[in-house]
Amino acid sequence: MRIPTLTALATSTAIAIASTAIAAENPMVGGAPMFADKNIVENAVNSADHTTLVAAVQAAGLVETLQGPGPFTVFAPVNAAFEALPEGTVETLLKPENKDQLTTILTCHVVAADAMSDAIQGMIADDGGTHPVNTVGGCTLQAKMDGDKITLTDENGNVATVTIADVDQSNGVIHVIDTVLLPKSDMSEDTAMMADDKAMTASVGDNPMVGGAPMFADKNIIENAVNSADHTTLVAAVKAAGLVETLQGDGPFTVFAPTNDAFGKLPDGTVDTLLKPENKGQLTKVLTAHVVAGNLSGADLMSRAKANGGRYNMRAVSGDALTAVVKGSSLYIFDEAGGAGKVTIADVNQSNGVIHVVNDVLLPR
Repeated sequence: MRIPTLTALATSTAIAIASTAIAAENPMVGGAPMFADKNIVENAVNSADHTTLVAAVQAAGLVETLQGPGPFTVFAPVNAAFEALPEGTVETLLKPENKDQLTTILTCHVVAADAMSDAIQGMIADDGGTHPVNTVGGCTLQAKMDGDKITLTDENGNVATVTIADVDQSNGVIHVIDTVLLPKSDMSEDTAMMADDKAMTASVGDNPMVGGAPMFADKNIIENAVNSADHTTLVAAVKAAGLVETLQGDGPFTVFAPTNDAFGKLPDGTVDTLLKPENKGQLTKVLTAHVVAGNLSGADLMSRAKANGGRYNMRAVSGDALTAVVKGSSLYIFDEAGGAGKVTIADVNQSNGVIHVVNDVLLPR
């Protein structure tokens, strides 16, 4: 951790106290504090449970709208809600040619008002148990009570439960829900068709999700990495090292991408120190020790290792040695310092190479 001056410490303490007070009335969402003086987008990007929703809002071009004065009530589906849709649906909706359809779905989760849960409950009671909710997207949702929980039923009969209510925002309120709400219009048939249409899912191919976000094989390493909730530290480090343009280049590159937890295993203060401008050279050395020239799949690495007694030596872009080691059915990447990162997600294909997620930071000697 950086060693602050007394003035900096006092200032940061004051800011922390103020920030705590601002967030005090709000529940945590996706492991992150929600600040009532920040707008819907500013808060949503910090929730680990809403990375798919944020990616969708970005793809639909709705960021500026939801940062506007509003007020808005947003019923915010969690990642698991999107994952419950037919396979391939999310990936297809995120494609540029399906922007209008994506926008319609997202705006069916938005109401042009600031409606806290007690107000919604009051309207349900006044309407005899069911209150129609008209959304910005032209959908009509039916709000009801299920015990002490608010539920919303869309025009196709899908029912979402409000799992976290009253997340206050500077431009409205968020209510977290557990199901994606779909507009009427054969949407269920449309989503099934999209899931079955191999042409529509070609950009994602067989890529796994990473950090709650879809990874697109026709996007580059940076374009995909910025959407992973598990790689925010890595992305910040790449930016600090000035490597964004390099990793957006033609490559191809094989990147062993440490998760946030991997960086968290380093000694206290290491990451903060490396991110300081005066340590840019050292940070660059560490990051490029995770990059190998070429496109090496998990199968490539394992077969080459098995052909050489269980070990395959590589030279990282930094000039340091890396060694792929097969242990049982698992693949590990060893660094020169003797540390090893297990490949936890392999073969995340990119337009300019491949990413393999690892659970430890690889350090040069």
